[in-house]
Amino acid sequence: MIGCIQLVPSWILAGHDSILAVDIGGTNIRAGIVELRRRKSEDLSQAAVGHFELWRHRDDEPGREDAVQRLIDMLNGLIKRAEKEGANLAPFIGIGCPGVIEADGSIERGGQNLPCDWEHKSFNLPEKLCAALPKIGEHETVIVMHNDAVVQGLSEVPTMREYEHWGVLTIGTGLGNARFTNRLSEDEKKEEEEDESDDNE
Repeated sequence: MIGCIQLVPSWILAGHDSILAVDIGGTNIRAGIVELRRRKSEDLSQAAVGHFELWRHRDDEPGREDAVQRLIDMLNGLIKRAEKEGANLAPFIGIGCPGVIEADGSIERGGQNLPCDWEHKSFNLPEKLCAALPKIGEHETVIVMHNDAVVQGLSEVPTMREYEHWGVLTIGTGLGNARFTNRLSEDEKKEEEEDESDDNE
């Protein structure tokens, strides 16, 4: 769930100390509050899951709509918990989900272990969650869903900044993998060009 932080546009985090994150698997669904902990580390390397709920949907064998409603209930419960504890949730929900995820949040393929048919063209989980949770606090909710292996790998971004390429392998109800390439910032590119220039001299 920590990797969901890397999915958040930076402007959404301004003035907030936590986000909601969801990890959907073939056996379980987890939903939690991820604390940013920027006072400990501005690069979010100290972020942690403050509280989460787990539902073993495989045991209950729910229909698709029942599964979505259960997730909505979990998220509503977490929002109330955050309010009670004084957390300042960003209006964002990050979701890691098995399969090939399209830009609009629909699942093209690879969701065969999820409850019922999540690959159907008419089904879009982010849209359903947005309709049920249109606002978090006073702001409109933004939802981003990505492949679960990618999201897991993103949780390691702060510790992988020194490497050009790196990857992740996930083993659960299914297998997943992702490969990452770190891009240089504009300052780093300029510094590299200056180093090359010095070497040429």
